[in-house]
Amino acid sequence: MKKLIKLVVYPFFFISVRFLYLFGGLQKLSTGFYNYFYTEWKRNKFKECPGMFNGGGIIMPRIHVIGGKYITIGEKTYIGKSSTISARDQYGDQTFTPSIKIGNQCGFGESTHITAINKIVIGDGVLLGNFVIITDNAHGGGEHFKDQLLLPPICRPLYSKGPVIIEDNVWIGDKATILPGVTIGKGAIVGANSVVTKNVPESVVVGGSPAKIIKKIE
Repeated sequence: MKKLIKLVVYPFFFISVRFLYLFGGLQKLSTGFYNYFYTEWKRNKFKECPGMFNGGGIIMPRIHVIGGKYITIGEKTYIGKSSTISARDQYGDQTFTPSIKIGNQCGFGESTHITAINKIVIGDGVLLGNFVIITDNAHGGGEHFKDQLLLPPICRPLYSKGPVIIEDNVWIGDKATILPGVTIGKGAIVGANSVVTKNVPESVVVGGSPAKIIKKIE
């Protein structure tokens, strides 16, 4: 029985492990090639976005881009799969001049949603979790908002309270929402599931809905 194990079981186990190792390596290699070609194809949809061999980062599959000519992405920035980056210059009869600028060495999780009709600026080294929403606009607002409530939300005009500015090295947790007219200071941390409605000073931790300062980072 021991000889049978040595002659049959051990070689079979060794070959199986080597096959799985090789298959896994080939799978990683093919995935790497796919991500490279996808990034090179998708980056051309933006105003500026360096290629992977020119200091660029990685754009994962199933990215939805609207108004790419208004969107700039910096070097070595990673955008997670199934994300949406939208800069709308028209909605119904309305026209806008949007701008989205994303800095260097940022990391965006899966299903990030960034939408602008005004301006969104994201600094260097910003990290976003999964399902984060950053928007500078809403359906309805301004002086005539009360009258607009008589309309279905989708029929209300888009309105921006102001740009969204996220400064360098900010960390935003999963499922957080950053609303219009907000500036988040350098090095701040936004807790998961938070809704940021007001400016956040630099080097603080905020959380909750609406987000409030939990502590200052010494």
